[in-house]
Amino acid sequence: MSHHSSSRKSWGRAAAVAATATLLGGTVASAPAFAATAPASESASTSASAATTTLQILSFNDFHGRISQTSSEAGASAMIGTADALRAENPNTLLLSAGDSISGSTFTSNIQEDSPTIEALGVGGLDASAVGNHEFDRGFADLTDRVVTEYAAASGKSGADFALGANVYKKGTSTPALREYTIREVDGVKVGIIGVVTPTTATMVSPTGISGIEFGSMLTAANRVSAQLSDGDAANGEADVVVLLAHDGSESSDCSVIENQAGAYGDLIRNASANVDLIVSGHTHKTYSCEIAAPGGGTRPVIQQGEYSQKLGQTLIEVDTTTKKVVSATSTILDTNRAASNAAVASIVAAAEQEANVLGAEVVGKVSADILRGGTPAGNDRGVESTAGNSVADWYLWATQQSTFGGEPAQISFMNPGGLRADVLYGTDGTVTYKAVADVQPFANSLYTMDLTGAQIREILELQWQPEGSSRPKLHLGISEGFTYEYVEDAERLNHIEKMFYKGVEIKDSDVFRIVTNSFVAGGGDGFTPFAAGTNRSDTGVVDLKATVDYFEAYPVVTPAPLGRAIPVEATTDPTETAAPTETAAPTETAAPTETAAPTETAAPSGSADPSGSADPSGTADPSGSADPSGTADPSETVAPTETSAPIETTVPTETTAPSGSAVPTSQEASTTSGGGVGNSSGDDDLANTGATTGIFVGGGLLLVAAGTVLLWVRQRANAEA
Repeated sequence: MSHHSSSRKSWGRAAAVAATATLLGGTVASAPAFAATAPASESASTSASAATTTLQILSFNDFHGRISQTSSEAGASAMIGTADALRAENPNTLLLSAGDSISGSTFTSNIQEDSPTIEALGVGGLDASAVGNHEFDRGFADLTDRVVTEYAAASGKSGADFALGANVYKKGTSTPALREYTIREVDGVKVGIIGVVTPTTATMVSPTGISGIEFGSMLTAANRVSAQLSDGDAANGEADVVVLLAHDGSESSDCSVIENQAGAYGDLIRNASANVDLIVSGHTHKTYSCEIAAPGGGTRPVIQQGEYSQKLGQTLIEVDTTTKKVVSATSTILDTNRAASNAAVASIVAAAEQEANVLGAEVVGKVSADILRGGTPAGNDRGVESTAGNSVADWYLWATQQSTFGGEPAQISFMNPGGLRADVLYGTDGTVTYKAVADVQPFANSLYTMDLTGAQIREILELQWQPEGSSRPKLHLGISEGFTYEYVEDAERLNHIEKMFYKGVEIKDSDVFRIVTNSFVAGGGDGFTPFAAGTNRSDTGVVDLKATVDYFEAYPVVTPAPLGRAIPVEATTDPTETAAPTETAAPTETAAPTETAAPTETAAPSGSADPSGSADPSGTADPSGSADPSGTADPSETVAPTETSAPIETTVPTETTAPSGSAVPTSQEASTTSGGGVGNSSGDDDLANTGATTGIFVGGGLLLVAAGTVLLWVRQRANAEA
């Protein structure tokens, strides 16, 4: 049974790390700060105390058949050679894999169904491995009947130890479908090795190949098996140290983020039983070495070693030789020594390369420029649009539109980013070989066609943004020419897609389109389940690689598909919110200067008015009664005309027939100014009332003048008649 101390550092362990750094000449990440000051004479296999022994766990993940050494990959021989050097320093060593050792491989291994990779790892001393999702790519039967058999032949160990999967069950049962754990004895210490795989595996492989199995909780399985290995019952297996190989991981390399990781992986690293001493991760191809709090106190190492043979994890576990309890455990990540070599593995790789060169040397065409996956460097980000994704979608679509195609031609094509495993590079002259295009799509999927509605296509596009806690936040689908869509990146989940178009015409939910994609996606792979609900489905029998090769042979030069088929847009703003500026258009209310034009009213007695006959510079009074020179005032202010309709001011015939010097327009202006002030909280009612009163007095005065004139005329007439 494992017990954790509060301190996980020891002078012996520090010395081992320092010695390893010197030996490899590489970068040591997360090594104890005091490692360089440790006594150089201490042994790497034992600590300063004779009562403890130090086990060395070397680990890698997501090797994906990268057996050849390239500019970016160390290759199988160097990776195993690095492990050999570390074994020489400490013979109490185990070499473990966290899964995805095969499939998604480069051409050299893939063209031979990954047999060279299996042989190289087996001969190179791999002790055990968790099963990864890619181990199921060719189906469960291929895994159990061929892969494990080849591992057994190459390693001399039980082949089932290289496909550990405690959370893989026979469908509809709790019966394990794979071996759950294995035990290795190292320097008298029994090390239990448990394997689990991401529960989303079912969405990442062809459904037909795994129809008889299902994937359960990693945490439940890990705790169940670790309890069994620590229950004191020798009949069901006992272990002094427990290592959990988990083919799942974080998208971050920041330990402060990883310790708060959401989803199944976060639950696992925080809540796996305290009996688990080390968690080796995979799947997300990240590099990190963290100390994560374990149940019951203390911490334990949680690590992931990047990808493709570039790194090795090194965990030093100090065990009390008497009690067999874990005293401490510390992990670090080491660069693979590219100069190292294992002769037996090098021979296997050389033979595989020779065979692949014969098969892959055929030239299939040319490209005008690099065809790249997403991210920087290319392939680093599956959540962005890429020329490779769009290009492959174009090639699929083209294949269904040829006269040799036996089915109904497709209109729209989709390509999943995880199916793109390499770039097509221009090189020196643009020449592309069979090997180069095979490296892009190494899974030998067939093309499927089906009918999907506009609503289903929209749902598929929404699912590019993965559920919270997923290993990757987004999987951006490649799409074919003629299909475009607009999306809001930071919208709420399932609310990203704004509009979709086919050849420039907006797609409605009820529209139906013929779709083509690969068999993996067609079965709902990568969580794109609406594909599985498509109607009129057809397995065309055309393999993706053949469709690609045929496309290259049909065109003298292949041009990368452009970006921009997925169009980011800003979120639509609520119209009721954009109308707010009309509320802030207070300047129309502050146009009071038209009200201060009252002096023109006081000038009326002199009979000298505006020569135009109007106080409005345009010569036309605003019919709305608004003082806004533009004639467009806030709608809330345009109710004022009800105040401008006072009969006293507008119906006196003598005013409307007055000469141009009449003060009537001034009275009209005063009325509209009063009306324009309605709704103004500054309070101009007194001014309005004063204007109205002035109008009344002026009108009354005119009536008296008129009456006096009439009386004078009558009097003169009477005198004349007399």
